[in-house]
Amino acid sequence: MLTVIINAFHGIKNILPTNNSQVSKIYLKIQDFQKKVNKIPNYSPKQRLRIAIEQLGDNTRETNLAVINDLERIAHDFPQYHWIIIEILTNFVRENAPYIPQAEITSNLPTKVCVDIQAALTVIARRDINKDPENEQLDLSHTDMRGANLNRANLEQTNLYQTNLSGANLTEANLAGAILSAANLEGANLYLANLEGAILSAANLKGANLKGANLHCASLYLAGLHGAVLNDAILDGANLREAKFSE
Repeated sequence: MLTVIINAFHGIKNILPTNNSQVSKIYLKIQDFQKKVNKIPNYSPKQRLRIAIEQLGDNTRETNLAVINDLERIAHDFPQYHWIIIEILTNFVRENAPYIPQAEITSNLPTKVCVDIQAALTVIARRDINKDPENEQLDLSHTDMRGANLNRANLEQTNLYQTNLSGANLTEANLAGAILSAANLEGANLYLANLEGAILSAANLKGANLKGANLHCASLYLAGLHGAVLNDAILDGANLREAKFSE
């Protein structure tokens, strides 16, 4: 069991802030979670999944991090539960990081996602896409993902309608065909991102870094591009009708 605990701990360690007290609490929570799982004699993946789902509603970040780590392990070891787990995680993000209208965002609100939301997004972003069923779509619409780290994330065809991704790191992310209508990408880093065929209608790209991004056949109708960096961006076939390059 110790090996499992250590592996789980290192699996989330890299996305945590450097806070020794918090790291210690998370480590203890992982131990506690593994003890609960191990109490089930000859537990099946389905039982393990049920426990994880129940624990994910615990609402403590330490427990959520331990559960998210275990869900990723189940998805890896038992491909038949891959998509169920991805949907559990996208639901978790939508429910716990809902979109906040710009008018309601105040200076005292955090500008980065919570560590458990980031952990869920990290698992979603690095999933084995070959296990995704055909004709299914990730749904992360109407969410608040400000400042999220989605470096090299695979979010092809994802529904990101009216998502707040301001300040997010989307360097080299795959967003081909993604729905980003009315999304807030102000100040986001989209360096070398693949946005081929993406729908960015009425999206806010003010100050976004789109250097080298692939926007081939993307729709930027009514998009706000004031101050956006477009050096070396691929724009052939892109719809720039009524896009706003100045305020």
